[in-house]
Amino acid sequence: MKALVYQGPGNKAWEEVPDAVIIDDTDVVVRVEATTICGTDLHILKGDLPQVTDGRILGHEAVRTVTAIGQGVRRVAVGDRVLVSCITSCGTCRFCRDGHAGQCLGGGGWILGHLIDGTQAEFVRVPFADLSTYPVPAGVSDEAVLMLSDILPTGYEVGVLNGTVRPGDVVAVVGAGPIGLAAITGAKLFSPAHIIAIDLADSRLTAAKTFGADVTVNNSREDALEIVRSLTGGLGADVAIEAVGVPPTFELAASLIRPGGHIANIGVHGAPATLHLEDLWNRNITITTGLVDAYSTPTLLSLVGSGQLDAAKMVTHHFDLSDFERAYEVFANAADTGALKVVLTAAG
Repeated sequence: MKALVYQGPGNKAWEEVPDAVIIDDTDVVVRVEATTICGTDLHILKGDLPQVTDGRILGHEAVRTVTAIGQGVRRVAVGDRVLVSCITSCGTCRFCRDGHAGQCLGGGGWILGHLIDGTQAEFVRVPFADLSTYPVPAGVSDEAVLMLSDILPTGYEVGVLNGTVRPGDVVAVVGAGPIGLAAITGAKLFSPAHIIAIDLADSRLTAAKTFGADVTVNNSREDALEIVRSLTGGLGADVAIEAVGVPPTFELAASLIRPGGHIANIGVHGAPATLHLEDLWNRNITITTGLVDAYSTPTLLSLVGSGQLDAAKMVTHHFDLSDFERAYEVFANAADTGALKVVLTAAG
């Protein structure tokens, strides 16, 4: 089969690799007919995640058809159309039982495209398939469901729910890339008073308006702190969501928060950020970090299946699976290309 193989920082190639096969009784093999690229993949290629070793097939998001199952699989059958979650759950360890499968101790967690071969391939082996794949609702497109492999659960769980967004809140989202837009989408479900999107690219701020932001700030020429304070009587945002993963954006999020507020960090950080405890210690600030656990996936699937959540509008570009090099180029240069999410399909 063909797959996108990581060959060290800055290097990748679409090449022939051994076929994905059943290894454990709880495995399935899925024929990948739709996959995408995540910002985390870009962090891997930068060398920010050294645990990803040379020769690893990248990717942790996929949709389509089960072609083989292990003897221990009970809920999934050959021919099923499934969503492959970015998080693999053993279902029995203390973290999985507590709803924190991202921290799985039983061989799961974020493993696809990280610790084992991933989904940017023609086929993928999915461990613990009964708990790590989901049936696709009838009538929902592959590309819409694909957004529930990672980006929408991540924005919803790590941004909105960790940040405890409530009706009437002022929510500042620092970074209007795909994960920031996912956080905006999730925040809208809780009827905040204002959603403020902050970015350096006008194209992404324009996109943020279509996803539900009612205030946009280009922080290269506008003062985000002044604008947030003007909307909150000088107090600051109730919730600040960091959705980039670089030191200046985390530090900006921390500067925007009101006393008693919540800072929810989503971004994948590859370098230290300064935590100004001298400014925060006496203001009752809560800071959360997190890897998605994907416990919200069934809820989000229901919302997509009922038409209450338009996940497909995240997609801006389409490519054939064999055109990964071009897809990565477009996604990595989103400020120029306007890319949000790219979808790669077997059919082209």
